[in-house]
Amino acid sequence: MDEQKPIEPKAEQKNTNKSETPLSASSTKPQLEPNVLAALAYAIPLVMGIVILLTEKENKFVRFHAFQSIIFGLVWYGASAIAASLHVVLIGFILSPLVTVAGVALWFFLMWKAYSKEEYQLPFVGKIAHDQVIK
Repeated sequence: MDEQKPIEPKAEQKNTNKSETPLSASSTKPQLEPNVLAALAYAIPLVMGIVILLTEKENKFVRFHAFQSIIFGLVWYGASAIAASLHVVLIGFILSPLVTVAGVALWFFLMWKAYSKEEYQLPFVGKIAHDQVIK
């Protein structure tokens, strides 16, 4: 009977090519295009605006959309809360769906404008966001 030799694993070859070595942890910051970051600021109004505002320190286009997202989120959530509280006097049953539909439409419009590399300013809100970026 012939004895079977155990299969030995092949010795791993060390990679000497510098371009294929893993990056260090400090240089792995993902780089997204500014228009993508600006559109992401509107993904969850208020919350993502704050996150992007805290992480992006240089690009004024991205910072503008982050500020506008924060203010838009506050206004939209406030308008929704007011409309919901008016259910007691029955007008809220009409206002709530209108505020929701208008908010969602404006939300998608703002994301589209940001992704299209446009600095679209909402009335009143856009001016405040623009002034915050210029500071």
